[in-house]
Amino acid sequence: MSGDGTTAEDDPLQTAVWRLRSRACWVDAAALLTPATPRAALQRASLLVERCLYTEAGWEDAEDALRTAEALAHTDDERGAAACERGYLAYAATLFQVRDRADEARAALGRAAALIAPGAPGRPLLDFRRGLIAENLTRSPQAARAAYRRAHAGATAHADPLLLSATWRHLAGLALREGELTEARHGFAESLRIREELGYLVGTAPALVSLADTETEPEASRLREEARRLFRLLGGVPTWLAHRLAPPGTDAATA
Repeated sequence: MSGDGTTAEDDPLQTAVWRLRSRACWVDAAALLTPATPRAALQRASLLVERCLYTEAGWEDAEDALRTAEALAHTDDERGAAACERGYLAYAATLFQVRDRADEARAALGRAAALIAPGAPGRPLLDFRRGLIAENLTRSPQAARAAYRRAHAGATAHADPLLLSATWRHLAGLALREGELTEARHGFAESLRIREELGYLVGTAPALVSLADTETEPEASRLREEARRLFRLLGGVPTWLAHRLAPPGTDAATA
């Protein structure tokens, strides 16, 4: 998950892509991009991979787009970026128990690390995704924290606010598990602030729910109700948030 959102310097195409992406319209956003160049093909693939993470659907579309991006990649940076997306898609399939592709995810991100130079613009996103694998597949919070911190520093250096919102969120999640409530609240609040400033609606409901977990009443209920409103507005996306937003006393299927 990376991208600057909309700025005055963005061209109309990128602005349109961002607005659709931020409103959970990944297929429509991808349709605006002609995969005739490595950059366009990779961006199209990344949109459809992100769709899988939020909807638990669209796996074949993402695979097809990724194969196109891999075929068009010629430089080390392009091959590394495509490998990073390959690893992220394999991670998602494993996380949602579509198919166990954990080894593929690790191998692809390892390949990306060999191709993307330290200090390159694509390195922070790679570090973040390696942190996700460490946290959620390997169950190694210490390795995850180190990777998230590298990603956080890189996102700051390269002015990538959306990635920064993700590193704040995941570092805060680790802090919460360790009982560091103040640190967790600060991180979740920063993540939410950035996403609201960017207009990244599809990522705002999860940020609201996470912050609610660190707040007392009535603020916690207010945040969760706002998350429910956004969740309904976006048609039940992200799918994995449904069980967290079910009204008390109801049963909801978990993602």
